[in-house]
Amino acid sequence: MGEVSRQLRFLVADDTEDMRNLMVRMVERAGHTAEEAADGVEAIVALSMHRYDVVLLDLSMPRMSGEDVVRWLNADPQRAEGLRIVVVTAWGGERRGTLQELGVTTVLAKPFRLQQLTDLIADVTGEVTAGDRT
Repeated sequence: MGEVSRQLRFLVADDTEDMRNLMVRMVERAGHTAEEAADGVEAIVALSMHRYDVVLLDLSMPRMSGEDVVRWLNADPQRAEGLRIVVVTAWGGERRGTLQELGVTTVLAKPFRLQQLTDLIADVTGEVTAGDRT
């Protein structure tokens, strides 16, 4: 198994408990830590209180959507500094324009295969840790 150069903090925001559990398990299996938020409001509370390296963000959540969370982050650039946003959604295709405007470049389409999530975590980790893979 490859060296993990540093442990990253993930925030997993999804209103489906099974989906959160799955993503948290995969993040932890990759050697990182993950915290959970069940909707956009919980995500904002967590992002206000802690620094994360990566947020896995569902778009369609109650109380506050993933798009609204990204808008909130963008409103204060310091909050988003060093934070990699990955949108996880079944509706990525039709929202891609909006997401690009918001600065979101990474979208994981639901339903995804476990390998896709594993690869994504590895890619994001490599980029966040300044790509020190050979």
